[in-house]
Amino acid sequence: MRTYQDLIVWQKSVELVSEIYNLTRHFPQEEIYGLCSQMKRSSISIPCNIAEGKLRQSAGELRRFLLIAFGSGAELETQIKISKNLFHINPSLYRNPDNLLSEIMKILNKLISTSPPRA
Repeated sequence: MRTYQDLIVWQKSVELVSEIYNLTRHFPQEEIYGLCSQMKRSSISIPCNIAEGKLRQSAGELRRFLLIAFGSGAELETQIKISKNLFHINPSLYRNPDNLLSEIMKILNKLISTSPPRA
């Protein structure tokens, strides 16, 4: 691995950001500064923390930032669930974001569980 851009989890999480932006376009206009904004920030936090952790050049620091990315993923899962309950939009619009997020969370969980704790 040369850079964070080589990490599959980073690539998938960048794709997820686009999916979240596309999804939130279908939310009510009054949510632009509410749930839309929160979901966008949570999704953006995932690849940003993966990138920052990878650039820290220490396994312990990488693990710490992967944990932060994992937490942002959990926030996004919750926000997606809330949006499904609040907005009655086409369920198929959630398919790609749901699938990508699930895959990202599995990869992050595996990376975290195999990374050494911080010294």
